[in-house]
Amino acid sequence: MDWSGMPPLATLRSFEAAARHLNFTSAGREMNVTHAAVSQQVRRLEDRLGVSLMVREGRGLALTDDGARLAWQLSDGFGTLQQAIADFTDNEAMRALKVTVTPIFATSWLMPRIADFRAGHPDIELMLNPTFELIDLKRDNYDLAIRYGIGRWPRLESEPLIPSSFVVVAATSLVGGRKIETPADAAKLPWLQELGTDELKIWMARRGVVVERKTDITHMPGFMIPSALRDGQGVACTARVFVEDDIQSGRLMVLFEDDDDAENPAGYHMVWQPGPMRPPLKAFVTWLKGVAEHDKNA
Repeated sequence: MDWSGMPPLATLRSFEAAARHLNFTSAGREMNVTHAAVSQQVRRLEDRLGVSLMVREGRGLALTDDGARLAWQLSDGFGTLQQAIADFTDNEAMRALKVTVTPIFATSWLMPRIADFRAGHPDIELMLNPTFELIDLKRDNYDLAIRYGIGRWPRLESEPLIPSSFVVVAATSLVGGRKIETPADAAKLPWLQELGTDELKIWMARRGVVVERKTDITHMPGFMIPSALRDGQGVACTARVFVEDDIQSGRLMVLFEDDDDAENPAGYHMVWQPGPMRPPLKAFVTWLKGVAEHDKNA
């Protein structure tokens, strides 16, 4: 579409409003400008088109034949545009809120709390995808991801939700009387590993322990790891927030814990695409932050 021949939008809007009200003052009130500003924009439009659109009639205004024809067409066009925007906004508001989270976050933190969100927002359709795969938010049309890290995801916005260090833990019953003083000692125990990840192997490698041909590893969905840990089935590397209660109760013991980095605190972050949030996403993010703050102060 070639816009070069179009009059400025302000002149068209001013004329359309003045034509409906047949009064510059009322049109100005609708547009939140002075009546003089509306009058000036109408005159600019008349000069641009080279025709008279409105004339004085007593104390009010009247449309010329050209003005009446243009007013009808503008009103119809603006009405179509307004309806298109309304339809789009309604569709966006009605579209399901798509959130991707790690499986262990979903089962250990989100699901015990999600009923509170549902109770407060029954009008929001929520689609949760617990997966260890990194979802492309833009390509797959997801609104939000909750991921572990230090908050650096290229071309995405992020905000910390739950700070938490990573810990290597095991059941007290599994460790027994063994002395676990180095990562190499922990490497001799059976491992529990979330499907599709190798966090414990990476953790060990960073500390100089290269494990090859280790067979006593049980790979399982993330939601199964906490119970397997409590049963003494192996050692796991996980965010402390998910096992804090078990640590405090003595069911699990911390073998090793990453040092906190004050400048780059690790933890779970909310991640979304740049730009304004649509209302369902804003409501969910606000709820997440409120719950996390409540838990922190509890």
